[in-house]
Amino acid sequence: MSGRRGGRRWSPPVRRRGAGPDWAAQTPTWRQARPSLIADALERASARPSGNWFVVGASRQVRAGDRPYGRTVGGVEVVLWRSDDGEPRAGSGICPHLGAPLRDSRVVCGTLVCHWHGLALDGSASAGWRPFPVHDDGVLVWVRLDEVGGEEPTERPVVPTRPATGRGVDSVFTATGRCEPQDVVANRLDPWHGSWFHPYSFVDLSVVREPQGGEDDAFVVDVSFRVAGRLVVPVRAEFTAPEPRTVVMRITDGEGATSVVETHATPLTGPDHERPRTAVVEAVVAASDRPGFALARAAAPVLRPLMRRTAGRLWRDDLTYAERRWALRSTGRFPG
Repeated sequence: MSGRRGGRRWSPPVRRRGAGPDWAAQTPTWRQARPSLIADALERASARPSGNWFVVGASRQVRAGDRPYGRTVGGVEVVLWRSDDGEPRAGSGICPHLGAPLRDSRVVCGTLVCHWHGLALDGSASAGWRPFPVHDDGVLVWVRLDEVGGEEPTERPVVPTRPATGRGVDSVFTATGRCEPQDVVANRLDPWHGSWFHPYSFVDLSVVREPQGGEDDAFVVDVSFRVAGRLVVPVRAEFTAPEPRTVVMRITDGEGATSVVETHATPLTGPDHERPRTAVVEAVVAASDRPGFALARAAAPVLRPLMRRTAGRLWRDDLTYAERRWALRSTGRFPG
């Protein structure tokens, strides 16, 4: 069934796919997924400035009146909380008095109070404790750690362009793997693995445009998201890396155009750690021009766990990819 809405021809968001080839009969992609091409894209991403900003978690994980939120970034303990007016605060997660873990302390009237001896911190430098610059972009919280990043600091992080505030439904998934950020980014800069490694989610994937180098650095992909059985949602998507630890997939055509999936890789351990660990913080901001999408926005609290579950299934496999890549690199056996 089809018709016209708002002057545009209506089409169903979900389509029935033909029988098509089964998994083993699909066209191999290994010739197109050239190691040098992925390595070049990774090198260009690594050369872009980050301003020493690191994603630490979802904005809604740091709530006013709630307990503090802790994260270790590059071997540095970080604690975050909100003032009474909702402003984010961040700083060293080690109490300067006797080293208590401030992530286990309490927030009282917007002030962080150490649970060992009651040292009170309002977010400004005090008693040997130092704050870190913090930025809340409405979906994610970032901290700036100059000693970890080692770059020229910037006032704000490189936040990807997203659907306009209030138009989308956002969800944030977090997982941890034994690898380095570059292994996570390399996974995302290899779109060719999609239909092979994730047949439960993607079918009919083809890379229609590769990066040309320099600032022209996008992978353009045609792919169908599997809904159930032969029901799929075909889209065109673009993969870009705006900074060293971020890869953005943006739907440019098809259902949900302008929706984004941001993959942020945050190192938990310090450089050259013999057993590195990296947090994957993936933000999905879904949007649609369909009138019925207002119902999805209203149902966001119910949808978010489902969105996280979908991301978790993908990252169960993709972290295996990233961890395998690191294991081979660390022993000099990586073929790329």
